[in-house]
Amino acid sequence: QVQLVESGGGLVQAGGSLRLSCTASGNIRSINTMGYYRQAPEKQRELVATITSDGSTNYADSVKGRFTISRTNAKKTVYLQMDSLKPEDTAIYYCNALIYSERTGIGYWGQGTQVTVSS
Repeated sequence: QVQLVESGGGLVQAGGSLRLSCTASGNIRSINTMGYYRQAPEKQRELVATITSDGSTNYADSVKGRFTISRTNAKKTVYLQMDSLKPEDTAIYYCNALIYSERTGIGYWGQGTQVTVSS
């Protein structure tokens, strides 16, 4: 079984910083793209940032210049450093990873972690 376990998140004032991390475990042969998505109340889940196995990154326009995604392949872990947080960043953040256990890649989700930014 493959699992993604998230940590980090919490309550922070506007302008503050938080760091999320997500670690994959289980029967894993390789991990392709890893990333974070978020879902605010009554809104659809949206992409925040992704990073490929060779380090190429992609960010939502709303977080460019404020968030930084990185990963440690040896630890099967992805990180999301969030700086200059705004109240509109409040959401549940979900880790996602495309993981190959056999020939076929499957997208897995973490359990989600709450990020709340107060004004």
